[in-house]
Amino acid sequence: MFKIRQHTIFPEEFPEAWASDWGEDEFGLWMAFTYKGVRQAFRWCEPGTFLMGSPSDEPERYEDELQQEVTLTKGFWIADTPVTQTLWQVIMGENPSEFKGDENPVENVNWHDAQAFISKMNDMKAELKLCLPTEAQWEYACRAGTTTPFSWGDQIDSRYVNFDGNYPYNNGSNSEYRKQTVAVKELPCNDWGLHQMHGNVWEWCQDWLGDYPSQPVTDPQGPESGAYRVLRGGSWFDRGGYCRSAHRYRDDPSHRFINFGFRLARGQ
Repeated sequence: MFKIRQHTIFPEEFPEAWASDWGEDEFGLWMAFTYKGVRQAFRWCEPGTFLMGSPSDEPERYEDELQQEVTLTKGFWIADTPVTQTLWQVIMGENPSEFKGDENPVENVNWHDAQAFISKMNDMKAELKLCLPTEAQWEYACRAGTTTPFSWGDQIDSRYVNFDGNYPYNNGSNSEYRKQTVAVKELPCNDWGLHQMHGNVWEWCQDWLGDYPSQPVTDPQGPESGAYRVLRGGSWFDRGGYCRSAHRYRDDPSHRFINFGFRLARGQ
């Protein structure tokens, strides 16, 4: 199921001074930071070109998923899991989550909450350069080199994704509906070592929601302004089609829900 990464393009500085531990495995390069005993690992995503969005014949697609060629000219680090309740609590001193569990993702957070968390971490250790991933970075990392609806292929079930298994994708078989979040590493990772890019919690991205351009783009950042911020990945509460790599969700950045969380990335 997993592919060994070949011909790794190393970042300019590896390891970086902030890293508590680092290495390379079958999924690629990784570095981690540790704060008050709480560890968060990041995976290196090499520069590359991919097709963002979905083909016109993908089942259950939406019209805002216009397929486009995207080139990311710089590699980036992205967290191997969503932010956990333990990490949130050690930074923010409280826990807003409905489904308590140290290794469950923090949820019930809005886009501004995520930015406040990131700002506080960067104030403590500026060299972390933390941020939310752009929508393009998020989908690139989620796909992990695949072109299918999911990084697992054309279908999912609850062995791989935490979603409402009563509503499977594209006439698939029913599977478990857990009715809550699970620990961030309870389910398998994708071929780049990233856990739960599909399901568990929706993940806030940096971008304002906007239409995809029809021509190829390089390092897209989304619109300069808008009404809604992008969320990606689906959640424990959602049907299988919402967990597709290309599916786009959006909400007011001030809204909090018990299936909204986020994943860290690192800026340049």
